[in-house]
Amino acid sequence: MYTIKAYAKVNLYLKITGFSNGYHTINSRFLRVDDLYDTISFIPCKCESFTIEGMDNIELKSNTIYKAFVALNDFSGDLEILNFFHNHKVVVDKKIPTLAGLGGGSSDAASFLLLVNKVCDLKLDIPTLAKIGSKIGADIAFFIYNYKVANVSGFGEIIEPFEEDDMGVELFTPNFGCDTALVYKAFKNNLLNLIEPNKFEHWTKLKFTDILKEVSYDRAALNDLYVAANIVYPELKNQKNNEWFFSGSGSTFFKIKNLTES
Repeated sequence: MYTIKAYAKVNLYLKITGFSNGYHTINSRFLRVDDLYDTISFIPCKCESFTIEGMDNIELKSNTIYKAFVALNDFSGDLEILNFFHNHKVVVDKKIPTLAGLGGGSSDAASFLLLVNKVCDLKLDIPTLAKIGSKIGADIAFFIYNYKVANVSGFGEIIEPFEEDDMGVELFTPNFGCDTALVYKAFKNNLLNLIEPNKFEHWTKLKFTDILKEVSYDRAALNDLYVAANIVYPELKNQKNNEWFFSGSGSTFFKIKNLTES
């Protein structure tokens, strides 16, 4: 059996910098959450077609792992991949909530690519895997590089490691999720003309504690998608107080333990 952990992430901040070719560009800082992860395993099984277990609520062709399988096949053309998955199934032990702003689907796809590259001895380097992943989803490149903290920009394909203070993270996910596409659509329709693309460029050089001094713990200032998510999901307004920050397109809030204890 081959196994890999697919970690969650939070966005310490997320600023929208533009809109091009149907996609938003971002300036964000991602923090990997090491104590929350899905587990992806390749288990021996005679399979007539590519098989995923543990994610029955997601249609196969919509699953990011399946999309990663297709993209990797299209790129490499290596028959070893097809042969391997005629003799193995993918089993996912899902712990990261879906539609929660924690990058679970992207992390699953990235971890799948990394594990297949290893077990099938494809010898693809990390930048190549990240490029393949970026065609599937915006957050996948971050998980491919597997940095603890990184500045993420462009369409999510530009990843730069960042030395951040050691931070413990506490998560709160309400009993509903936020559809990323709907949140971004609400941002585009209501808030895109208000962005100041260059105003927050210096944040890429600041530690999170210094960024907080500039925004006074304002969740709307830290994450441009918070207001957009509230347009679609007004019940978010009743979730947590200003000690908690909003991750990605939601619906998870997070608290930095070190900050609240200091």
